[in-house]
Amino acid sequence: MAKEESLELESTEAPKSKKKLFIFIGVGVLAALLIGGALWFFLGSSDEVPADAEGAKTEAEAPAAEPAMAAYVPMPRPFLFNLPGPDRSRLVEIKVQLMVRGQDDDVLTQKHIPLIEDALLTTFSGADVQKLSTQAGKDELRQLALLSVQNTLQSVTGRKVVEKVLFTGFVMQ
Repeated sequence: MAKEESLELESTEAPKSKKKLFIFIGVGVLAALLIGGALWFFLGSSDEVPADAEGAKTEAEAPAAEPAMAAYVPMPRPFLFNLPGPDRSRLVEIKVQLMVRGQDDDVLTQKHIPLIEDALLTTFSGADVQKLSTQAGKDELRQLALLSVQNTLQSVTGRKVVEKVLFTGFVMQ
């Protein structure tokens, strides 16, 4: 009988709940979906148009050509020059970078740096000390420098290559 009782005890135990197992499986599936969605969002979505969809676009639907990526071409050395003032002569140092669009304009600008430096130095040396002491005067000089560089490069390349002239350093003593 002792054997019978022990057999009964084993058979009368209730089976363990599988609730925890379902919870762990659910959490695992949810985590996998979240990771997969994040990977698809960051890696899978691109701006490339599939080959079959490319032919389906008409010219009316095609958006205007986006401008190329901006590139900044630094001048190899700062411009250092003297300007006569009402009381005394002033020493001015200007560090310049040129903003261009696309790799072609970047290469073209770097090729013609001596020509650009000459145009900028001519423009800078004709500036007025009293105007340069104000922000409006510096902005005006920047615009004059842009026009000078654009006109100089247009005579050589036939188009406007430089979009902006940026002063990255300006010291007047």
